[in-house]
Amino acid sequence: MRWISHIAIAGAICAVVNPAAVPAAVLGSTAPDWIEMIRRAFSRGKKVKHRAATHYLAAWLALAIFARLIWDHQSWLFWFAMGGAVHWVCDALTVSGAPVGWWSDRRVTLFGGKVYTGSPAEYVITGIIVGVCALFIWLRTTTPGGFIPFFYHWADFYERGLVDGLEWRIHRFDMI
Repeated sequence: MRWISHIAIAGAICAVVNPAAVPAAVLGSTAPDWIEMIRRAFSRGKKVKHRAATHYLAAWLALAIFARLIWDHQSWLFWFAMGGAVHWVCDALTVSGAPVGWWSDRRVTLFGGKVYTGSPAEYVITGIIVGVCALFIWLRTTTPGGFIPFFYHWADFYERGLVDGLEWRIHRFDMI
């Protein structure tokens, strides 16, 4: 899949759970590819295969577990690793597939690997995932007492007496 799909899917999933960590998830969702580019730049003529060591699902999950076991105050390392795992899932949907770990030379394809990079199917899948995540965020912010950072329900704040009329009038049309 293309970077825009990796970024959109990882960012949307992270926004549902921890909006403050979206930058880490977005950076992690492209990390397998840019780490591969860095390896290629320092390889001194050695060939670096695409979707090889930087794309191992086992490595990204191990990093996520490690981040959860250590004191990761903002969960940024965890969401960086989860972004890498989302990258793997997206690549596993494609015809080329993605490797699970270093112990196997085969690549895994999910749902038959019918998605071609850049095809309309890629964008439909991305749109569905982002739409479902947006629905979850909207439901969470519109329920009474529901709160998610960066998405404020100013009318509810005014009705509960948390903000005055002036502040409500200034922010009533703000979406974010």
